[in-house]
Amino acid sequence: MRKLLLACLTTLAFPTVALAETSGIDSAFGSLNSFLAQFIFFDVFPGPAQLPLIVAWLICAAVFLTLRFSFVNLRMMRHAFRVLRGKYRTADDQGEVSSFQALTTALSATVGLGNIAGVAIAISIGGPGATFWMIVAGFLGMTTKFTEATLAQMYRQVRPDGKLMGGAMEYLSRGLSEHGLPRTGRVLAIIFAIFTIAGSFGAGNAFQVSQSLGAVQSSFPIFKDTPIAYGFVMAIAAGLVIIGGLKRIAHVAEAIVPIMIILYLGACLWIVGSNAALVPEMLYKIFHEAFSPIAVAGGMIGVLVQGFKRAVFSSEAGLGSAAIAHSTASVKYPVRQGLVALYEPFIDTVVICTMTALVIVITGVYNAPEYESIRASSQGAALTAAAFATVSDWFPIILTVSVVLFAYSTMISWSYYGERCWVYVFGERYSMLFKVLFVSFTLISSVASANNLLDFTDLLVLSMAFPNLVGLYVLSGKVKRALGEYEGKLASGELDQEVRR
Repeated sequence: MRKLLLACLTTLAFPTVALAETSGIDSAFGSLNSFLAQFIFFDVFPGPAQLPLIVAWLICAAVFLTLRFSFVNLRMMRHAFRVLRGKYRTADDQGEVSSFQALTTALSATVGLGNIAGVAIAISIGGPGATFWMIVAGFLGMTTKFTEATLAQMYRQVRPDGKLMGGAMEYLSRGLSEHGLPRTGRVLAIIFAIFTIAGSFGAGNAFQVSQSLGAVQSSFPIFKDTPIAYGFVMAIAAGLVIIGGLKRIAHVAEAIVPIMIILYLGACLWIVGSNAALVPEMLYKIFHEAFSPIAVAGGMIGVLVQGFKRAVFSSEAGLGSAAIAHSTASVKYPVRQGLVALYEPFIDTVVICTMTALVIVITGVYNAPEYESIRASSQGAALTAAAFATVSDWFPIILTVSVVLFAYSTMISWSYYGERCWVYVFGERYSMLFKVLFVSFTLISSVASANNLLDFTDLLVLSMAFPNLVGLYVLSGKVKRALGEYEGKLASGELDQEVRR
């Protein structure tokens, strides 16, 4: 069975895309997309506004966990920042990378093209009010990430080769086994792993290459005639990092993530500052239309859904992917890394997505008549580029550089997520096979088109939330007890006494 599954995933990862246009395989995935999308995006809200099942599933979990942990996402932010700075390192810390490296690795996967393209689409559909609900969803998602990262630390295991294996695969299989559901836990863990593997090739690789290539071609026309040259550059750049394993990925993420975030946020702040006189009016419009939207299908519910949808899709809170990275952090208490993980949705959604939204709103491109064709075709990156161009003709080049960095950082982190799940299912000896397939997929994605296949893997990424959140609901009691014990030690001063001098 394992060999058959290996053959199927290998076929999906490599030859399928190369043959998609001529063999008709890509068309076959269109039927699968339709079937899967009908389930994932099933409308659970009775009314003109549509609330997809997957969005409702993620929102309910985020609200439940936030209430159960008494708003840990707000209460513990200050302490989490001190942990990030390294104040609470102890001699008993065990792991492969530092807390900060684990955070930047997870951030490099979530801070991607969704922050640029997806936000623009959400604003063009839901209006400025979607920004407000996106921020709210970002804060709620912080608790979901806290829970995932804490469980990942609790249930991580050391493999025979000395590498750590952690994430939803482990806390689903072992955690549910503790509750008398060993078979259910194992099945959900395998399903999650397979979804993650497929998603790493599609959403974590091919989508990043194809979307960033479009942005590069607009600024550097030479790649229009030779797109494979871009594929070679990205394949080599990714290969040099991912073949070196987690520590190399973490070192690169640690270096590149702060740079790309500062570069992008600096450009956004410049645009907002250039339109400073419009800021008060813009902020009023965002808050007012969050509750009284203008010409948005479904009224307030419609704009709320657009904001929440963009937030959960961008931060990946609830998908379980980032837990794989956080499981490798060197900490003494699992809760401690969970608190560090609070900053992931905060940076990704509350800060970066919000800045993109402010640029879209303040420049007015979300409803300007001259950009109607871009909005109609849902070209989010192009709409953001238009907003950047309102300041200067050369500003879109900054956006292009940001797009490439966002895409590259997402690729190297998702390669690790896919590789760990691949090893979980097939064993350590097949690790290099996955890395070779991943790099090959990068190259092929620059010249071959298989839209239905890529859409299918995107749906699988969203589907990761279904098994993952089952684990979070069932195991939330254990996390609550651990959080209570940790806060008790913090209040008594015990944690300060443990600090490595």
